[in-house]
Amino acid sequence: MTVKTTLFAAALMLANPLNVAAADSSGAVDVVHFWVSKSEAQALDVFRHAWTRAGNQWADLPAEDKAAVQRVVSDRVANGYAPAVMQWNANEGSRELPEMGIVLDIEEAAEADRWRDVLPATVLDRISYKGKIYFAPTNIHAENWLWTSEAIFLKAGLRAPRSWDDIFAAAERIKEEGHLPISLGGGKWEISLIFNNIMHYKLGSEGYVRIISGDAAAVQDPRMAEALGMLRRLSRYAEPASVRAPKTWADATAAVGKGEAGMQFMGDWAKGELIARGYAVDRDFGCSLVPGTEIAYFMVIDAFAFPITNRPDAAEAQQAFARMLLDRDNQVAFSRIKGSLPVRTDVDPSGLDRCGRLGLEMIAEKSGVSAQSMAMPTQMSDGFIAVLAEFFNDQSMSVETAQRRLHELLQQN
Repeated sequence: MTVKTTLFAAALMLANPLNVAAADSSGAVDVVHFWVSKSEAQALDVFRHAWTRAGNQWADLPAEDKAAVQRVVSDRVANGYAPAVMQWNANEGSRELPEMGIVLDIEEAAEADRWRDVLPATVLDRISYKGKIYFAPTNIHAENWLWTSEAIFLKAGLRAPRSWDDIFAAAERIKEEGHLPISLGGGKWEISLIFNNIMHYKLGSEGYVRIISGDAAAVQDPRMAEALGMLRRLSRYAEPASVRAPKTWADATAAVGKGEAGMQFMGDWAKGELIARGYAVDRDFGCSLVPGTEIAYFMVIDAFAFPITNRPDAAEAQQAFARMLLDRDNQVAFSRIKGSLPVRTDVDPSGLDRCGRLGLEMIAEKSGVSAQSMAMPTQMSDGFIAVLAEFFNDQSMSVETAQRRLHELLQQN
């Protein structure tokens, strides 16, 4: 059973009079989330402390990852006690929740604080359904960043890569120096982040957008085969899947900060993790947009949603929670730790570092495009990621096989 059908079936139970509300007028909420790395937990504390300082209660329900959050929420709803607040990326698939009528619209909060006046159009589109706002966005991330170890690059006499030729040359040199060239954790999605960069480089913005929009014909483009060939070549500079399996993306990020690995392809949440571990930009690590994506900003919009409960006073706490998330000061403080950008356009950017200012410039130039995981429906995105991960980890799978499987996947749309 898919998450969608599980949640739909569970939604029918919301009228059960035995349901236990997860929020009340005293401001007690339980929050299901997957922000569990060191930097993510510290960033979440900004919201937690803001909520509790106002005299409210916060029950923390952390889960391992996005899939685990979905399982927890599904189980909670199915058993009649939906959580008050749940982390849920504002992507194409997220619209299933308001479509099924299982999350509260937060128009009251949005109207009170004029969200439509201070949020970018891209963000408003992702958090809305049929003219109403259902998700409270916390920040904007970009996936197309390259993080480099200052210590390793300095020792090897390397400069920050400005082309893919530079990346492969650096990887070879780092390998010769006895270090790990490409740092990766065990998450399949980490591989898809790498490929999205390559895909944009090879197919350009138009081809990239066609594919992440589910255009099966675009996958048959010969340049897609070239992109897969580049991914295969890069895979030889990473640790084997069996070694990476127990590691997280945060472990891979830390290896760059420590000078144990040369490069990591990762969203700007990596910067938050590096800073949380005591590393500094341009001293311990460098940041740049991945070559071939400098004209784009692969946007990921983090958000929270609010399941409907059977207690009328729960909605009051949920609306207040949404307003707290969009508070201007909370937005800036959260993003400074998380490594992201605030969703509000009326914040003071002076506190941002070089990486943050570069990101802000990209947003200001209206160069943002959706990340693959944001644009594709959830089931398609999961399948897309799975094929790429299998291809990356299995040297016996041919480029032709991977391309055919991706084409078949998108044809099912």
